[in-house]
Amino acid sequence: MMSAQQMLKVFVTRRIPQEGMKILQNAGMCNLSVWDSDEPVPRAELLKGVAGAHGLLCLLSDKIDAEVLDAAGPNLKVISTFSVGCDHLAIEEIKKQGIRVGYTPDVLTDATAELTVALLLATARRLPEGVEEVKNGGWSTWKPLWLCGYGLSGSTVGVIGLGRIGLAIARRLKPFGVKRLLYTGRQPKPQAQEVDGEYVPLDTLVRESDFVVVSCSLTPDTQGLCDKTFFSKMKKTSIFINTSRGVVVNQEDLFEALSSGQIAAAGLDVTTPEPLPTNHPLLTLKNCVVLPHIGSATYSTRGVMSELTANNLLAGLTGSEMPSELKL
Repeated sequence: MMSAQQMLKVFVTRRIPQEGMKILQNAGMCNLSVWDSDEPVPRAELLKGVAGAHGLLCLLSDKIDAEVLDAAGPNLKVISTFSVGCDHLAIEEIKKQGIRVGYTPDVLTDATAELTVALLLATARRLPEGVEEVKNGGWSTWKPLWLCGYGLSGSTVGVIGLGRIGLAIARRLKPFGVKRLLYTGRQPKPQAQEVDGEYVPLDTLVRESDFVVVSCSLTPDTQGLCDKTFFSKMKKTSIFINTSRGVVVNQEDLFEALSSGQIAAAGLDVTTPEPLPTNHPLLTLKNCVVLPHIGSATYSTRGVMSELTANNLLAGLTGSEMPSELKL
C-alpha cells in the first residue's frame, strides 16, 4: 500500500456504476474525489475538483478545455472518458501537454446498434402513436389504413458512416429482408462485403434510401450535414434516424421537413441541446420519436464501460498500456 503522501489524486466528475468505482477503490493508489451525484458537475466545482489531480475521469457532458487543464496543473497524466465520443475534449491542447486519453469504444457497439434498430422500428411502425391511441381511447375498430407505417422488407437502407456501430446496425437490419444496403463515408470499407453494402456518394444514398440512418462520428464535415438541402433530396416516404450526435442535424430544417411532409418521419436518440427543452417544436410532431440519449443504456453495457474507464485511468496513472487508448 502507498502512504497517503504517495497516493495519486483522481477526480471523478460523476457517480458511475459500481463496477468501475470498485476497481479504483481496490487499486490502493488513488486518493479519490468524486462529484457524488447523478447530475453533471457544475463548472466551478469541476475547476476546483480537478486542481492538482493526476487523473481525471469524466463524462461526455464535461467540457474539458484549456481552462480545465490549467486548473488541473502539471500533475495531470491521464483523462479517462466514460464515452466513445471525444468531442467534449480539447484534443489539441491535451496532446500538447502530453496527457494520455482513455475512451470506451467497442463495448457499447451492440447496445447502441440494438437501440438504433428499436428506434427505427418504433418510428417506422408508429409505436409511440399506437400506445397513445390505446391509452386515450382513440382505438375504435380495425381500419385498413389506420396507423399504417413503413416496413423494412424489400426496402433500401442507407447508413451514413459504416464504422463499428454503423456496421453493427447494418448486420441487424439485413435479416429483416432489406433489399439494398447503401453506405457512405470517407472511403469504401472492406467489411461492408459482409452486409452486401454498396459504397455510394451521399447524394445517391439520400435520394434512394427508404431509411436513412446516421451513425457517423462528429467532424467538421459532418456538423450540420443533415440540413434543408439534405432533407429535400429524401423520398416523401422515407424515414430519418440519428443515433450519432445531435449537431449533425439542423433541427429547424428537420422540423420543417417533418411538418411539411417532405419526409415521412424521424427518430432521434441525440439532440441539440441535451436534454431537449420540453417546449421544443420537434416534440409537437406525431411523426418524430425522440429518446433521451439511451443508446448504450443496458445494465451490462454501462457496467463494462465503467470497468474499462477505470482500467484506462489506472493504466494512465502507472504509465502502462491502456486497454483502450485514444491515439492522439
